[in-house]
Amino acid sequence: MADVNIHSLKALAIFKTLFEAGTASQAARTLGITQSGVSRSLAQLEENLGIQLFLREKNRLVATPEARELYDEILRLMGNIEELRHSVLALKEFGTSRLRIAAVPGLSFGFVPRLVAALLAENRQFSVSLDMMSSHEVQLAVESSHADIGFVTLPITSRVLRVEPWFTTEALCLMPREHPLAARERVDVQDLRDQHLVISNQPSISTNPLLELASQHRVRIAGKTEANIGTIPALVASHVGITVMNPITAQDQLAPRDDVVMRPFSPAMTFSFGLIYRDNWKQAKVLDFLRRRARALLGTYPAMALDDALSREP
Repeated sequence: MADVNIHSLKALAIFKTLFEAGTASQAARTLGITQSGVSRSLAQLEENLGIQLFLREKNRLVATPEARELYDEILRLMGNIEELRHSVLALKEFGTSRLRIAAVPGLSFGFVPRLVAALLAENRQFSVSLDMMSSHEVQLAVESSHADIGFVTLPITSRVLRVEPWFTTEALCLMPREHPLAARERVDVQDLRDQHLVISNQPSISTNPLLELASQHRVRIAGKTEANIGTIPALVASHVGITVMNPITAQDQLAPRDDVVMRPFSPAMTFSFGLIYRDNWKQAKVLDFLRRRARALLGTYPAMALDDALSREP
């Protein structure tokens, strides 16, 4: 087997230039060495590898099929080296070169993707995966190491995870711009009487906080449409009904449209979100980066943070 050492690696670099230049004289000029140095390096490389890379025909070098295959392998090697370089840069900057994120739907339509975009703006070769799932599934994914960090709805309890409260939001009422309630500055739970509600299709309908609130205040609704949280604003815009939801999700989904309005809602319904990770991630630089960007990002959501725990971080 041919030995690969620092000298053969240098010879491979000379071979690559020679293959691309087509002549030893041009390769020598490109590399800033003598033509005899190029020829000597090529001869040593052929001897070391035990294969002929060029045919000598009338003072011309004709690449053999083996030379083409070796050239392709060198290009792949260079690609791997460049990828390794970017990984090392990411390790130096963030403490890791890849990040597997699991996030609840409420933060997956804009908030978390914008954090990912900020991360990749620092290093485009950073490897990121993002999965959207329920808060309980996020917790299981991080506990089982299928995800490195998770964005969850609080509260949660875990014996193996660190739980960081990030912020608490106060729900807003969403309705079509032409809806009679849109003229009000604030919508009360009593205003939901005889309204058709659009609600999240929770696994158990009894856990829906809006229906629970209406029941507590003896407010009888006209009906309900259950849907994935990603379709709720579109259903409201289509006059299916009205809803109450956290402003993060609402603003992320309504940014491109103006046919739905948001109004404060009382009594207050709060939604709390946080970050979870295993203990071995507590010193990861990438978490500090995400915290800093999240603080700035929260400022882009008007009337959003009822309690911003991130702002109290040192």
